Amino acid sequence: MSTRQYSLFDRLLVQGEQAMRTLVPGAAQAARPSPAQHLRSDAVAEDQRRHVAGLMRINHTGEVCAQALYQGQALTAKLPDIREQMEQAAAEEIDHLAWCEQRLNELGSRPSLLNPLFYGLSFGLGAVAGRISDRISLGFVAATEQLVERHLDDHLTRLPKDDLKSRAILEQMRDDEIEHANHALQAGGVVFPRPIKGVMKLMSRVMTSATYRI
Repeated sequence: MSTRQYSLFDRLLVQGEQAMRTLVPGAAQAARPSPAQHLRSDAVAEDQRRHVAGLMRINHTGEVCAQALYQGQALTAKLPDIREQMEQAAAEEIDHLAWCEQRLNELGSRPSLLNPLFYGLSFGLGAVAGRISDRISLGFVAATEQLVERHLDDHLTRLPKDDLKSRAILEQMRDDEIEHANHALQAGGVVFPRPIKGVMKLMSRVMTSATYRI
């Protein structure tokens, strides 16, 4: 039984559908239940609520960028198994996207208005990385996930101690990101040198500072 070969136009249509599911509020549906679903939702002071919402907004935008990155890489990946790995990783990251959006709704807040911009930038970076080589593309995944892991560690220290729901979500996200980074390196991803990681860290700071409030 033969496997259908999708044309570039077919893949572009899939990318367009995925972009809509990522950017339209409420469109992302998690395959796994939220780690916070059975935890109590204690009331938080207004200043703390705004702070937590800012952190969750950053993490939501980070997942928007992850979706775009993986989809861009899947579009230009040279080997079918690498393309499938990127698409599978993107599917797993949908859970994070939905969990963060749900928590934002519970906090009476919303995703960042800058998400379409960051989606477009991340998609372009992913497509370029995939076009260069699959090893570079996988290395970019690993470096990105390691950067996200450090952000999540930082956010976990900045959450109010009694915000168990946000904490449960971020802890599960961190575990998943570590796994994705390890898989990318095991699949042959290159380890990026420190200067490139420094540039990625600088770009990440721009994103986090902008989306905390906007």
